[in-house]
Amino acid sequence: SVESPYEDEHDSDAGHFIYKYQGTDPNHSDNRALRSAMEWQRPILYLVGVDPGIYDAIFPVYIVGDDPAALQFTMVADQPAASIDATSVIVEARREYATRAVMQRLHQQQFRRVVLRAYRERCAICRLGHVDLLDAAHILADRHPKGAPIVTNGLGLCKIHHSAFDTNIIGIDPDAKVHVRSDILIEVDGPMLKHGLQEVHGSMLVLPRELNSRPNRDFLAERFEEFRAA
Repeated sequence: SVESPYEDEHDSDAGHFIYKYQGTDPNHSDNRALRSAMEWQRPILYLVGVDPGIYDAIFPVYIVGDDPAALQFTMVADQPAASIDATSVIVEARREYATRAVMQRLHQQQFRRVVLRAYRERCAICRLGHVDLLDAAHILADRHPKGAPIVTNGLGLCKIHHSAFDTNIIGIDPDAKVHVRSDILIEVDGPMLKHGLQEVHGSMLVLPRELNSRPNRDFLAERFEEFRAA
């Protein structure tokens, strides 16, 4: 669950999941069942909480390791329609790829959850409050060495302002002031351009109340230089 009492681990570098035992007895019925699933190589369904009461269903997942001393199992994901007669090398490579893809999705869902909660489920630019139309935008991209999915590298934005930010139509300076690219400011088009983009030029972001959830100024400064260069 989102507030799970178990210390499960999703280590993208390691390429596997760590699933803690039920209790501390290796022979607990739940632990024996998972051990049997490992021995028989039977797939299991892994439910990961991404929001209160909302779970991401990962299937199939296989138990590939058992560590009674650490009271934990090692698990990997696979592709649902994978052939069962593939070689062990192919299976291992496919499962490593599938597991990393699943972890990336889980990280992004967690990132969205914490960012939108910090921004009170509203767009920081236009105040739109429809959660289905909101995203967690990275300030520094995933591929950036500092682009970790953490709340200080995120902005709660609606989908249009997220896209505008990603494509450098909108820039945000270190003081959280919104800038619209000069060619967009003089363009003539419909009401969305006028009210959705041009009129937010010079406005200030609505920032999280908690200081430790506000965007990193250095990240904003670096990203703003990219906007200015565009």
